[in-house]
Amino acid sequence: MYNGRDMTELSMIPKTDWNKEELEYFHHSLQQITPYLNSEGHTIQVEIIKEIERRGGY
Repeated sequence: MYNGRDMTELSMIPKTDWNKEELEYFHHSLQQITPYLNSEGHTIQVEIIKEIERRGGY
């Protein structure tokens, strides 16, 4: 189970400062609700994916 910073805190810092667990957890969470995301949620999801790819993927 994820036990880290919540999205409110993370939204105030760049994705480059997120740790691997945060990226993985929120990537998985957003994947589960993709059909229901608004444009802002979709943008966050894309930014997380780009950061994971920038780090070489997981």
